[in-house]
Amino acid sequence: MSSRQDAHSYRALVTGATGFLGGALVRRLAADGWQVTGLGRNPQAGAALTHAGVHFLAADLRNRDAIIAACAGQEIVFHAGAAVATWGRYADFYATNVGGTESVIEGCRRHNIHRLVHVSTPSIYFGYQDRLDVREDDPLPKRQPNAYAATKLLAEARIAAAHRAGLPVVSLRPRALFGPGDPTIFPRVIAAVQQRRLRIVGNGANVQDLSYIDNIVDGLIAAGLAGAHVLGKVYNLTNGEPVRVWDKLRLLCAQLSLPFPHRRVPFRVAFAAASALETLYTALPALGEPPLTRYTVSLLACTMTLSLAAAAADLGYHPRVTVDEGIGRFGEWWQARSEL
Repeated sequence: MSSRQDAHSYRALVTGATGFLGGALVRRLAADGWQVTGLGRNPQAGAALTHAGVHFLAADLRNRDAIIAACAGQEIVFHAGAAVATWGRYADFYATNVGGTESVIEGCRRHNIHRLVHVSTPSIYFGYQDRLDVREDDPLPKRQPNAYAATKLLAEARIAAAHRAGLPVVSLRPRALFGPGDPTIFPRVIAAVQQRRLRIVGNGANVQDLSYIDNIVDGLIAAGLAGAHVLGKVYNLTNGEPVRVWDKLRLLCAQLSLPFPHRRVPFRVAFAAASALETLYTALPALGEPPLTRYTVSLLACTMTLSLAAAAADLGYHPRVTVDEGIGRFGEWWQARSEL
């Protein structure tokens, strides 16, 4: 793919456009003058995208014909859509994350797309233990922590096979996205704090990578426009500044005038409790999602950081917004939203 300077003329499709990352991406592309089509399931979010100048298509990733047809006339496809959760039926994750990716691949093949940028996840690295400076080619755990990670790993295998068959693809693994519009990470923490349910798991000194949303959008666009040297490769994306998780939650609580939790629970105790809950909720699916899982307990207590060396070298990726700046922006957005 040529590195044209007039990126405004590119025609791009973004799946998952009614989600956090996909929505941020389509808005940036539209603001920059791209001819962008956003595809997603949420009609209300789709109406907001239309108002922002995005051509919106209402479609489910499980609708193979609709996904293939949506690729027609596009030059770049950003596949950011996925079923994202820590709990749920494997078949549902498979249908969206694997089946949906297969449909995107087929659409790109049929319509001669110049490049497919596939959004994967570093959750596939997670094995309930500390890991530092993980590179893209480091060994993976023998078993994935949940159905989301397992099916995203299968989707990556489909992407790799498509590249071997000649499709121009590049994959990204962004880590723990946050920022204004975040529907998951910080809102769940805030709810747990407000309900006095949050406990410091372990010693509170664990380190994690976070990723401010605008930085990840930068990375996606860079992957879409980079030279052919990136094709077939996979890149970690984070803020590149590992932080103590509980220190940053304390910062957020102070900004929002929330009481920071001081009660602690040993990691082994929390992990055992989560394991028991998972067993119970698996046996009784009508109960829904357990209030605690081994994955979420481990996220709160374990250390995991990723290497950005490959993304910096090949994509020129250098995060512009720091974690503290990002937390400040999220806090301002949350307060403004709460006052409405």
